[in-house]
This record gives sequence, structure tokens and C-alpha cells, in this order.
Amino acid sequence: MKGSFWFWGAGGLAWLLAGPGRAQSLAGAWQGVETKTGEDGIWPSMLRLQPGRGELLFGVLYQEVGSEPETTVTFQVQGTRSGPGLRLEHVRKLDETRRSPFSYWCYGSITFTYDATLEKLTGVATYLPQGDCDTGTFTFYRIKLKSAASVPAGALSTLRVSGRDVRWFADPERKQPLATGNSYRTKLTKTTTFYLTQGYYPTADSPAVPITIQVAGTAKAAPTPRPTPKAPSAPAAPAPTPTPPAPADSLAATPPAPTPAPAPVVLPTVLFQLGTAELLPTGGPALKQLAADLLANPALRLRIAGHTDRIGEPGKNQVLSEQRAEAVKAYLTKAGVAADRIQTSGYGDTRPLYPSPDPRNRRVEIEKLP
Repeated sequence: MKGSFWFWGAGGLAWLLAGPGRAQSLAGAWQGVETKTGEDGIWPSMLRLQPGRGELLFGVLYQEVGSEPETTVTFQVQGTRSGPGLRLEHVRKLDETRRSPFSYWCYGSITFTYDATLEKLTGVATYLPQGDCDTGTFTFYRIKLKSAASVPAGALSTLRVSGRDVRWFADPERKQPLATGNSYRTKLTKTTTFYLTQGYYPTADSPAVPITIQVAGTAKAAPTPRPTPKAPSAPAAPAPTPTPPAPADSLAATPPAPTPAPAPVVLPTVLFQLGTAELLPTGGPALKQLAADLLANPALRLRIAGHTDRIGEPGKNQVLSEQRAEAVKAYLTKAGVAADRIQTSGYGDTRPLYPSPDPRNRRVEIEKLP
């Protein structure tokens, strides 16, 4: 929640959960809103969580001012959980737009309850004393498949999901709408991925959530129609004179079909710290092998493409993706590979492989250059 004068908030974000047994995962993208009792203001929000080691969770909380959607903040979050309830605290501010010496964002702790049936988080915020910061109420919903993940091929099936004001699309760019609502009846003949959004307080950071439905078996072929007796036909016309084959020179002039370029290869263990171009130690073995391959094949040239998760501003993510590609190039040149054998590029947050936040999106891909 944003207040009326500036303050650089810093605290800690932790999850305090209660209850026996292993809790259901809360990883994923939660979309909703913060409100404050007695005030008309709203703050559309996105909470993105992913699992860490053990019961650790981390991610980001993004918020907009309802009346000024260009005024935003992104907080880093992390913590642990062990049951259906949780307590959230802010770690640090990652990004803020339209900062002003007369405004600030509240920070503190948020105690949530989780409704597994609705995939809903309801939270009450208790903020640290600062200006008019006291309390706030959060409501989040998550899109999650609630029907079977596999359907028979060719059968009319009903797909059901959680979420508020759900829209179904055939493509991640959301240009091919299919349906609205929490259910969709369709016949599938092959494994299909749908892309779903929520209309419940959408933000500029709201994602299209992919839902993949596996298809079992093969669709039954339609019965072959019985032939209809034909009336006697007129005598057949004489067969046309066959066309002589084209001369060898003509065939030789036909250009061969182009060979498709190989797809870029993801280096799955070469990942980066959140918000930085710092390589994680897990990438060491893969980078050493890549350097050895390049040194053993002096004619081999590569393009390295950097990518980011959808956390923060697109412009900053573009720069960060280029820095990540350069970090891998620097590793390889330090190992003895000539710098002119390696090109770099960055795609920012435009090509995620997984729903954000997911550390696997903070990656590099390589492709062979001609």
C-alpha cells in the first residue's frame, strides 16, 4: 500500500505457517488487490512465489496504485512454510516507479489464510508505523487446473480451473481467445497447452498462465461410408498424351529445400542470481565443458543469448539479459576461447520458458553460427 510521503522501506519477508503434515505448494502467480478499511483506494497486486530448499519460498510482490497504474513497486519476498497459514514480510525494495519525496510504500507483515478449494489467499497486513501506514487487506487468486490433467483423445471433455474472471487463449500472446469462465468444454486430439488470464484486478505484470492437458489414446476414426451404386457412365475419353520428362538441366536448376536452422540449446544449469548477472556455482561444470568443446573445435562459433524472469521493468530486464550473455562470454574468453568466436544478445523477459517467478527463466541459450 502506498502512503502520502516518501520512505525507503526495508524489512524482512518470512512465511510463518502452522498445521501438521506437508502443506500444499503455494508456488505460482497470485493475482489480486489490497484494500484499506475506510478508504476508497485500491492497489492491484501480483504475488509470485517459487520453492527454494526444503520449505523455503521466495519471490516478489508487485503493486500498482489503482488510480495511477504507472505508479508501482516491486518487493522481494522469501520465507518458510509448514501448513495452510502464512505470515509474509518484505525483504527489500527491488524497483519503484514515480518515486516522490512526498510519498512512500508501506511495509511490514501480512498474515494469510489459504482456501485450497478456491485457490485463494486472504491476508491482513500489519505495517510498521510510518505516516498513515497501519493495516490493509489482501485478496489473491491463483489459476490452477482442478479437473483431470489427461483426457481421452477425441472425447468431449470439460476442463475446470480456479481463478476469478478467467479467460482462455490458444496462444501466449493472447491473440486467439477461446472461452471465458472456470470451465471449458472441448475435444482434444493431441496434448495441448492453453494460456489463461484473470480479469480480477489485472496489472501490467499479470501473466498468461499455461495449463497443459495430456491426451490419452487416439481418436476413433469415423466409419467409412458405404458406396452408392453409380449409373452407367459414358465411354471414357482417350487418355492425354504423357508429358515428356523435363531435361536434366531443368531439374538441376530447381533449388533444394532450405535446411532449417538448429534451435538454440538451453544450458539448464547455467543460471543467475535474482536481479544480477552473477553466475550460480551450479553452472561451473557445463561452462567448463563448453569451453573445452570450443577449444577442441577452433572453427566453431557461437551466439549466446541471455534471458530474465518477468520480475521488474522490461527495460532493465533487457539490459540484464545482455549482461548475462556477456558474463558467459567473459567466462569462456578467460578459459582461452577467442572473443571474436562468440556473439552475444539479450531478449530480456520476452521469452520465459516457465511461469514467473522461476529461476530457470534466468538462463542463457547457445546456437551455432554459420
